[in-house]
Amino acid sequence: MKTFELNAEPRAEVGKKSVKALRKEGKIPAVLNGGQIIELPYAGTLKEGEKIVEIGNNRGLITTDIAVKTEDVRKLIYTPDIFAIDLSINGDKKKAVLKDLQFQPVKDTILHIDFLEVFPEKPIVMEVPVKIEGHAEGVKAGGKLVMNMRKLKVKAAYTEIPERLVVNVDTLGLGKSLAVGDLHFEGLELMNAKNAVVCAVQLTRAARGAAAKAAEK
Repeated sequence: MKTFELNAEPRAEVGKKSVKALRKEGKIPAVLNGGQIIELPYAGTLKEGEKIVEIGNNRGLITTDIAVKTEDVRKLIYTPDIFAIDLSINGDKKKAVLKDLQFQPVKDTILHIDFLEVFPEKPIVMEVPVKIEGHAEGVKAGGKLVMNMRKLKVKAAYTEIPERLVVNVDTLGLGKSLAVGDLHFEGLELMNAKNAVVCAVQLTRAARGAAAKAAEK
């Protein structure tokens, strides 16, 4: 994956008033999840913005409430690309990926961002864009290639996740399809349903006509 550098500041206050004030300043409230798992009760010292979320069995997860500038995340969000994010929180360096976004339903402005802290040895699940390669046999015969899934969920260490999943369709014939179960990528586990159709060559009216004429001969 490509990398994206992003600066953030910790948020000590997380109420509605503070969130509203942040947005007026051109900033977006966010949270960094997936951090250190600790035993409870916790004897250590939390940094500014950090809090403990209980996950059961006397264990907790340290998350960090942060804020980022709207202008700083445009190229991270409004793009089909995926990134490994070099996140700096008051100089404290973290590696993260974009996990979730909340938009205002009318204005479509960004209300909240969820980041996930990642580690080389810990697998994550992430959506990766699909790139079609080749010229399908069915298209040559008059069919139409249709993309049903433009992204696939993969599970792997973030260091193993590619920018694109390249799917070759050279041998895809008329009326045929490629499902998730037909695909394999080294080092990646596909998490979508195996019978979900990624792409297919549909029969067009012209192709049906050509097939009917061929059958008459």
